[in-house]
Amino acid sequence: MEKIKYTAEKMENVKSQVQKLIEIVKELEDDFPGRHFTLDGHLVGSIGEVMAAYYYGIELYKASEKGHDGEVDGKKVQIKISQQDNIVIPHEPDYLIVMYLRKNGDIFEVYNGPGKIAWDSASKRDSHNNRHMLVNKLMVLDATIQTEDRIKQIHYIAKMQKDYKNKKKK
Repeated sequence: MEKIKYTAEKMENVKSQVQKLIEIVKELEDDFPGRHFTLDGHLVGSIGEVMAAYYYGIELYKASEKGHDGEVDGKKVQIKISQQDNIVIPHEPDYLIVMYLRKNGDIFEVYNGPGKIAWDSASKRDSHNNRHMLVNKLMVLDATIQTEDRIKQIHYIAKMQKDYKNKKKK
């Protein structure tokens, strides 16, 4: 593996690219008041929340609301999005929508259904009782969910397939 050379030019480029990201964050926060698109971890989560609001008509709660991210038709919904192989669920949600964000910007539905099913099927718990779920396992669980137990789509979102996953660099 080639050793990375850290140069002043590369650091200036980092600064320049981060400034572009900050401008994009400001635009997103102006478009979606109350959502935080900060670069410290909220960015992908807020992208997922506003996408779910669009695809499912979810009325979002105030950002960082404990428990659920919003509701639709009287159903409280936790929204998760990932670019990796797993998600973390901090508590048992009433309903859970999990989406996958490809590096090209495409978004897919991984899981849409009762939160209890995913919560009870989580294979790993950490010291904070967060439960970890693999995207592949969520896709299998999703195939068992009946239409009437899903949050209804108001705009089409394609189902996740295993071959859509972002490739890991070796």
